[in-house]
Amino acid sequence: MRLGVTMFATDLSMPIQDLARAAEERGFDSLWVPEHTHIPVSRRTPPAGGQRELPEEYKRTLDPLVALSYAAAVTTRLRVGTGILLAAQRDPIVTAKALASLDHLSGGRVAVGVGFGWNVEEIENHGVPYRERRAVTRRNVLAMQALWRDEVAAFDGFEPSWSWPKPVSPLPVHLGGAAGPKLFAQVAEYADGWMPIGGHGVKAALPALREACEKAGRPMARVIPFGTRPTREKLDYFAGLGIEEAVATLPSGPANVILPLLDEYASLS
Repeated sequence: MRLGVTMFATDLSMPIQDLARAAEERGFDSLWVPEHTHIPVSRRTPPAGGQRELPEEYKRTLDPLVALSYAAAVTTRLRVGTGILLAAQRDPIVTAKALASLDHLSGGRVAVGVGFGWNVEEIENHGVPYRERRAVTRRNVLAMQALWRDEVAAFDGFEPSWSWPKPVSPLPVHLGGAAGPKLFAQVAEYADGWMPIGGHGVKAALPALREACEKAGRPMARVIPFGTRPTREKLDYFAGLGIEEAVATLPSGPANVILPLLDEYASLS
C-alpha cells in the first residue's frame, strides 16, 4: 500500500518545503495540496465539511502549483499532486503549461487531482455558473490533455497550437467527488482514477465505477481514498479491495503538530 499525505498549505502552516523533505525522509510516496483561489466573505455557501464556521486555512491556501514546485525542488523521489485542482476556475492553456513544466522539472513526478468545487461564490467570481462547473471542468481537462499529448494541439477555445514542454509521461488525472453516475461517467471518459474523500463507502461504489469503465471500453479506474485518517485496519481493508494507494490527512498546522503525525502514519506503511 503506497501512502501519501495531504495538507492545506498556507502562510501559517509548516512550510511546504519542510513538509516535503520530512515526508520523503519517512518514506511517503506522495504529497498533495488543495486549491482555493479566494474565499468571498459573503459566506452564502456553508462549509462543505458541515462546520459552523469555515476553517481558517480555506482563507489562506497557497497556490497549489507554486507550492508543489517548492516541494519538488527539495525532493528527488516524492510524487507531488494537486488534491484538488479547481479546473473550472482556471485557464486551461496556462494551467497545462504550468503542470507540464512542473512535471518536466521534477523528472515526471506530478499527478493531477481535479475537483468541481463546492463554493458557489468562488466559482461564480471566475465567470462560471455553478450549475455548469462540471461541464467546464470536463472541457478544461480535455483541453489540457490535448496540449500535453499532441505536437500540434487544437481544441474548442483555441486554434492549433504548439505547447512545450510535454510531460515526461502522460499526467495521471484523478477526479474527486462523491460516488454517483455523473462522476463515474466522467472518470470513465477522461480520467485515470477516482479520489473518494475519506474512503467511506468505497466498497459499495466499486461495482458502479467498474461498470462505467467497462461501458467506456476502458480498464478499471484506480481508486485512491483521499484525506483519510489511516489505521492499520483501514489500510488492510483498502488493500483487500484491490486499492494500492491512499492519501492521509494532516491538519494545517506547524511542524510540532505535523511531525509526530508523520511518524505515526509512517509506522503503518
